[in-house]
Amino acid sequence: MALKPHHRFRQRIFLAYGRLARGMTLGVRAVLLKDDAVILVKHSYVPGWYLPGGGVDVGESVIDAVHREVREETGATLTAPPTLFSIYRNAHADPRDHVALFVCRDFEQIGSRRLPNHEIIACRAFPLDRLPADVSAGTEARLREVLDGIAPAADW
Repeated sequence: MALKPHHRFRQRIFLAYGRLARGMTLGVRAVLLKDDAVILVKHSYVPGWYLPGGGVDVGESVIDAVHREVREETGATLTAPPTLFSIYRNAHADPRDHVALFVCRDFEQIGSRRLPNHEIIACRAFPLDRLPADVSAGTEARLREVLDGIAPAADW
């Protein structure tokens, strides 16, 4: 899916901030599964639907980061520890970027997110058999790995 110029610019700003603030970047993504549905988010800086997640802050554990990112992007609170599924290299963003993917089946939708905001413009649960047409390739591949028992790829 080709990025429009304004999406490319916004993506570069977010990624540049991450490189400056973190050096080697480490991110988290969450597969939030409940009742044969997955929660996806739409960002302001790239087209399509994605798994919620983001960068691990300095001094923050990956577990704390996945809890924070899920809460910030979806308004949900994890009610059981997330399960680490795999760690991927994300060379599309930067050769130093890695993403830890967690599967989360126990969560509560405590608060509603005020959307749109500067980062997330939409958040929605989709039936697993009816994902949106513009779901990102990486999101779709990760869902197939988790749901179909496919061995995780090395790269996002």
